[in-house]
Amino acid sequence: MTRRAFDRPSYALAADFERALGDPAAESGPFSYTETVEHEENNALPPGAVDLVRSWGFARYLVPEDFGGRLRNLEQLFLLTRSLSRRNLTIGVMFGSAMLGVNPVWLWGDEKQRALVARGILDGDLACFAVSEPDHGSDLGTNETQAVPEGDGFVLTGEKWPVGNATRGRFVTVYAAVEGSGSSLLLLDKKELEEGSWDNHPFVRTVGLRGHDLSGITFQDTKVPAGALLGRSGGGLVGILQVLQITRTAIGATSIGTMDSVLRIALRHAQERVLYGEEIYRIPVIRRHLVQAHLDLLIAECTALPVARSLSVAPSRLSLWSSVVKYLVPTLGEEVVQETARVLGARSYLREGVASGAFQKLQRDHAIASIFEGTTHVNLHSIATQLPNVAQVADRPSRGGDAVLRQLFDWSDEAPVWHPSGRALRLTNASEDEITRGWDPAVAEACLVAERDLPAHEAASLTKVLGELSARRTAFYTRIAAESLDAGTTEGQDRAAEHCVYHAAASCLYTWLYSFDEEHGLAGGTGWLVLVLQRLLGRLEPATELDESLLPWLEELMLASLDGPEYFSLRAVKESAAQAEAD
Repeated sequence: MTRRAFDRPSYALAADFERALGDPAAESGPFSYTETVEHEENNALPPGAVDLVRSWGFARYLVPEDFGGRLRNLEQLFLLTRSLSRRNLTIGVMFGSAMLGVNPVWLWGDEKQRALVARGILDGDLACFAVSEPDHGSDLGTNETQAVPEGDGFVLTGEKWPVGNATRGRFVTVYAAVEGSGSSLLLLDKKELEEGSWDNHPFVRTVGLRGHDLSGITFQDTKVPAGALLGRSGGGLVGILQVLQITRTAIGATSIGTMDSVLRIALRHAQERVLYGEEIYRIPVIRRHLVQAHLDLLIAECTALPVARSLSVAPSRLSLWSSVVKYLVPTLGEEVVQETARVLGARSYLREGVASGAFQKLQRDHAIASIFEGTTHVNLHSIATQLPNVAQVADRPSRGGDAVLRQLFDWSDEAPVWHPSGRALRLTNASEDEITRGWDPAVAEACLVAERDLPAHEAASLTKVLGELSARRTAFYTRIAAESLDAGTTEGQDRAAEHCVYHAAASCLYTWLYSFDEEHGLAGGTGWLVLVLQRLLGRLEPATELDESLLPWLEELMLASLDGPEYFSLRAVKESAAQAEAD
């Protein structure tokens, strides 16, 4: 099985970053598993790790090109975050928290605010998003932090906790109730605040992400200078819901990075560990765990990357699509961790040994992925509230849908440049969901391709699984359209989860269709597509079995990625020509 190599800028950039970070399996280095685990024992980050990321220039990709940085689109940052997270998720979350803190500035800030924050981030400063409060969690309507107008500024009183980067961050985007206007977002620069009028909480002791600044901040009649308001007064709640659409999508990169690492650790162990006279990879149940984990990773990749591209293609769709990614990809990540833990057996529990004991860190760190930026239940609720409108038109292709789908799924071209604007984001997708609505035409096209170009067995397997998914899908959306769905019920949550399966199946199908190339092909043919669709169907019909005759295709891809710098992916990440020449 071969993968199509892309040498476009985003992939070349990710390859250069991979090279700079180095091999996590190396004996030493700030991103080696050995040093990562050693310093985690003391709740610390490996010396030099953050400096290496900064010296490479990662911070430049938190600042959009429009404001002096190098961030062209979210796909670019997604690929970089995946590389960073597969080595040390704690550091990935640190920069992710900074991204969350500055995105409101890019979306709604004025020219002065954007220039100030851009300079700071490019100089190495961090930011945070101070929204949560100790007694309210995700109940944003009960925000108690108050901002009283005083002159051209405010007097701020309240407590925010827990907040990533609350202590280390220079810039603080605060959610506060402005007297007379309603809840709003304020931009604070700690350098401009009166000493003694605010203080940070100690770091919270957490199960994972040890060494991460998860703390809090208390304001005590803090005088906030003029020019702190971000966007319109009273628009804070809407602003939060919109900015979370971006970071919920980006969290998919941390999950996929984790999946890549745990699969790599388990697969290498399965090849090296000998029991009963042969390597344990030859034991059928071990092989099944690894294959299923790899399929789930491919599903996650096909689902998340197009949504990352959508920020600069169809940003109004993110209200729905980002919640699909935020629910499904961390869920798949948790299952991949469980599958690979079964391969490692008792060694998955050890803080030493295989991969220097890194597996247990990856397992603990990834547990946060389904919690922050809205829990699993919060995101399923968001999907369920939009689902009735989607179901009403699920069988009607959207006007202009082909053009949108091509920009999302034809990854031979760069995603368009992102020009940040809060006006482009919406609280609901208003039934515009090209990914769901394009299913029937895509199935018809796939069946024609299968009949014309594929071996008989592959064509039959593809046609069969597409037919089974189509039948279930039609019945599902017909039922939703005919009934009233209460998003707050367990049924609403279950229906939202099922919608995510159909979204993922469509994403895998489009990935194949828009990358199908007679000369190069994607992933050597159609075997991977049949397998991921069967895997997704298995989430709805547990008795579904994988086509064993197609597994050698998948295993070839998986094993080819093991010892090189490549991702476990359908796409080969190709290094830049300049770097290759330098070597």
